Amino acid sequence: MSKVPSNLKYTKSHEWIRVSGDTAMVGITDHAQHELTDIVFVELPDVGDKVKAGDACAVVESVKTASDIYSPVSGEILETNRSVVDDPALVNSEPFDSGWFFKVKLSNPSELDALLTPDKYKAQIGGQAA
Repeated sequence: MSKVPSNLKYTKSHEWIRVSGDTAMVGITDHAQHELTDIVFVELPDVGDKVKAGDACAVVESVKTASDIYSPVSGEILETNRSVVDDPALVNSEPFDSGWFFKVKLSNPSELDALLTPDKYKAQIGGQAA
């Protein structure tokens, strides 16, 4: 399992967010990628898209299922990680590093307060690594 970075917040739907200034990077947790198993396809939002917290904005498909990815915050998509489109297995092998999905410019930073801390997320998934 990947080492869980302590500078992240989490959603109940298993996305993580790392904030730097008014920009945030978003991906799915190690727990989520383990549950999905082998990821074979990733569809990302377009740069310039406006997203709202809780809205589906990306899709991952694994050998088991397809799952929506929800934006943890509202804002504008600034960048997408084309590497995961070209090599979806990066989401499985490096969910907190090169397996990220998109970067978003925060339009309402107070939404971060509603997200889970690493300890609360770990409790939600039964004490397993995030």
